[in-house]
Amino acid sequence: MTDDQAPIQLELPMPFPELSGDMPLLQARMINEYQYCPRLAYLEWVQGEWAASADTVEGDHAHRRVDKPSKSFPEAGDLEQEEKLHGRSITLSSNRLGLIAKLDLIEAEEGVVTPVDYKRGKRPHVARGAYDPERVQLCVQGLILQEHGYICEEGALYFVQSRERVRVVFDDELRQLTANAINGLRLVAAGGHIPPPLQDSPKCPACSLVGICLPDEVNYLHNAAIEPRPLAVMRDEALPVYVQAYKAKIAKKAEELEISIDDEKVQTARLLDTSQVVVMGNVYITTPCLQDLMKRDITVSWHSYGGWFFGHTVGTGHKNVELRTAQYRASFEDKTCLAIARNLVRAKIQNCRTLLRRNWRAGGRHEGEQESGTDAADKTAMGSDSPFPGESPDVLLEQLKALADKSQRAVDLQQLLGIEGAAAAVYFGAFDRLIKKPDDSRQMSFDFNTRNRRPPTDPVNALLSFAYSMLVRTWTVNITAVGLDAYRGFYHQPRYGRPALSLDLMEPFRPIIADSTVLQVINNGEVRPTDFICAAGSVALNEAGRKRFIAAFERRLSQEITHPLFGYKVNYRRLFEIQARLFGRYLLGELPDYPNFTTR
Repeated sequence: MTDDQAPIQLELPMPFPELSGDMPLLQARMINEYQYCPRLAYLEWVQGEWAASADTVEGDHAHRRVDKPSKSFPEAGDLEQEEKLHGRSITLSSNRLGLIAKLDLIEAEEGVVTPVDYKRGKRPHVARGAYDPERVQLCVQGLILQEHGYICEEGALYFVQSRERVRVVFDDELRQLTANAINGLRLVAAGGHIPPPLQDSPKCPACSLVGICLPDEVNYLHNAAIEPRPLAVMRDEALPVYVQAYKAKIAKKAEELEISIDDEKVQTARLLDTSQVVVMGNVYITTPCLQDLMKRDITVSWHSYGGWFFGHTVGTGHKNVELRTAQYRASFEDKTCLAIARNLVRAKIQNCRTLLRRNWRAGGRHEGEQESGTDAADKTAMGSDSPFPGESPDVLLEQLKALADKSQRAVDLQQLLGIEGAAAAVYFGAFDRLIKKPDDSRQMSFDFNTRNRRPPTDPVNALLSFAYSMLVRTWTVNITAVGLDAYRGFYHQPRYGRPALSLDLMEPFRPIIADSTVLQVINNGEVRPTDFICAAGSVALNEAGRKRFIAAFERRLSQEITHPLFGYKVNYRRLFEIQARLFGRYLLGELPDYPNFTTR
């Protein structure tokens, strides 16, 4: 070797120790995912995330034939030279390699076997006939077949849409690429650190996990060089099904929920269109129906007849233990709890200030205040027919602004609670000015003096309490769905079995979701003073009023807004999920701060 020649750095293969105990076998499909995107493989393999898309559904359809397993396939030693055999949907594994694969099709001819992997779509016109992730997955199958003693030197990819077969030779280059992918996935899984998202990659919009991974959002919050692309995920038309009729029964019939009273069917709802089932009061769900709802990941929420949230029923729960571990660890750090709580309280006060400014009824919107970002639901209470002409919310807005700034200087949670209480006194002290009064003083009106609860003593407080209960339920379902523990909070301390994290993350949304809905139903006349029941000093909605309020609340959640940070349109239902996932990214150390939502 001459002096100007650099020595060649060779990779030394490190044999994988044979599996023992509860170490899981590495799936061939996960190695495909790692080669495609290491972050995607980590999300699916380590954190247990999954989401269906049009592509995954199409892929399942393409596999419908080969997913019917063969009764048997001969062992390598029993394979005759002259035999020509086919085996479908055969699962093979190797503890020595630490691998497992489900082979769509195995062809055997003259003692040589060839794995055939089915792929949706058309054959790509690339140099090697297929992309590396598919070639690597097929090579893993070949390695496992060789480990079982079969002669296997090549495989084939069959593309269903174009009905073409691509030959893949298991040469040294492909074997090395496969070994690198296997070792790379094991390394990131053992390290416990999620790989960073791809940068502005064309792969992301087509990925089924884009709404979970949030690659553009995470990158944007680190370096705001490129604005996030709109979330390109399947549109979910499913909505909650509310059942509040006394002694109603919910059963499953075919692909529908059947709701009956006294054994008489009164309503049906397609399971495909159902996002969750909300049960209020004495309602019975049959065991087969409840089991099917859990299999489909459709949550059942349980409430008292008056709307108090008891809890919810889910299946086996989310597999992301890593996320919950990070949540528990952070919840015991006083500094982290205070930082999260400060930002939550500031965002809540800012949104309270915005709601006051938008809906002040003493002369309409105050001059000089911008109303950018105002949506139709927030404008419903505004008007020029103010019963308080000439009055302005200037002083209140300045007080709330000062308290929002002061919240960032709180030295502990107790001081922060005091600041939040002072802001609530200012906000609810003016809440009656946001409520439309009837032109005729002889008509019944909604009057609000002070916030009270347990039990609410007037109609406005009854509406607020009911709205907050519904908001807690909505957040609890979202938090549980993304893998967080709704009962371990940071600002609200976990005691008395309350969903502390739900109460934490819903704080900024109390004014813009719950309070806004209350103002809307009052000022639009959707709920009237006659829709309430008074008993033993407490006030509650009757059945008809509750039905109309629930409809208004769900409309509010379905309302589209422009995200103030990311710039794309999203409805509040989806926004809650995005915020919950961003909070998880913050807890796992991917984001320096949790980006609270504040409307303009």
